[in-house]
Amino acid sequence: MFFLPKNLDNYIVAHSEDEPQILQDLARETHQKVLQPIMLSGPYQGRVLSMISHLKAPLRVLEIGTFTGYSALCIAEGMPANSELITIDINEELEDFAAGYFARFRESGNNNISITQKIGDATQLLPELEGTFDLVFIDADKPNYVNYFHLIMDKVQAGSLIISDNVLWHGKVVEDLNEKDKSTPVLLEYNKLLKEDPRLQTVLLSVRDGLTLSRVL
Repeated sequence: MFFLPKNLDNYIVAHSEDEPQILQDLARETHQKVLQPIMLSGPYQGRVLSMISHLKAPLRVLEIGTFTGYSALCIAEGMPANSELITIDINEELEDFAAGYFARFRESGNNNISITQKIGDATQLLPELEGTFDLVFIDADKPNYVNYFHLIMDKVQAGSLIISDNVLWHGKVVEDLNEKDKSTPVLLEYNKLLKEDPRLQTVLLSVRDGLTLSRVL
């Protein structure tokens, strides 16, 4: 999804950090073998996630929505040794695909970073997770965004970051609602929650399809 003219978007990508080879390979294979490759974070958003992770240096990360593992690897780039990333996805058919790239990432010198994949319904799995997380990335089924919000708020602490993807939803958040659309009304509620919750400092960035950063106060 491009909100800027394509040539301007290309210029931004060209003048940002280059996409690492492992992510180029992952993106290429995803486009060749997986339906809806548009779900990839992509080179620009991936570099944004990597930069945020490098700035935060999170020791514990929770990702809701693995897909083929692209965003997890971007975030893992900025994680220090002996850190842990837990990523959840409901699609078991993509588990081995992502696992192969996670293994390649560790073999390339990042073997001190633990990446754990969990397969299943995140609304059921989240309550089972113990401890708190320094960074949470939400990029899963949009109708559950509000549910995810309530489930993660007891798993973050002051200074934790919550990153939410697709919050502009192809621009539909400012269009007339379609009665058959189950995602946009939830995203409207979700965006309002992030804005108004006194526990958060929130800024919505016009990165790709909308990326919101929320800092826990």
